[in-house]
Amino acid sequence: MSLNRSEKEAVISEVTTLAAQAQTLVIAEYRGITVADMTKLRNQARSNGVSLSVLKNTLARRAVTGSSFEVVADQMTGPLIYSFSEDAVAAAKIVAEFAKTNDKLVIRAGVYSGKALDVNGVKELANIPSKEVLLSQLLGLMQSPVSRTARVLAALAEKKGEAAAA
Repeated sequence: MSLNRSEKEAVISEVTTLAAQAQTLVIAEYRGITVADMTKLRNQARSNGVSLSVLKNTLARRAVTGSSFEVVADQMTGPLIYSFSEDAVAAAKIVAEFAKTNDKLVIRAGVYSGKALDVNGVKELANIPSKEVLLSQLLGLMQSPVSRTARVLAALAEKKGEAAAA
């Protein structure tokens, strides 16, 4: 099914908008994946704020021209699925997790912060904890000295209270 000119322009416009809002792009080859598995992947992506699309490569190349994702335009060949996410690690995490359980999904490349990533780079990006986990770890580190100081002061007060009672 071929698209007419206005439909192609609409697809390019939509992908350009996605690219403008996204921090990360992951490209993966999906040859041989069943419809049920693809549906599962799309549902996981949607629930994590990742836009997952199968696009014509020529339209995708035109849409990313001039954006930070243009660095992987030369790799846009073959049956590809494009994963855009505003969260820095969400797209990489979703695709890499799915690729672990389904060997037919082959990660081809990715882009983060204007830099092209190879397969290993995408997997490393996927291993970074999410923003919420990092924030909770930071909060735990910040609270740790305060809570220790409070415990030491409470122990000193208790000790002084015992000494005054004796």
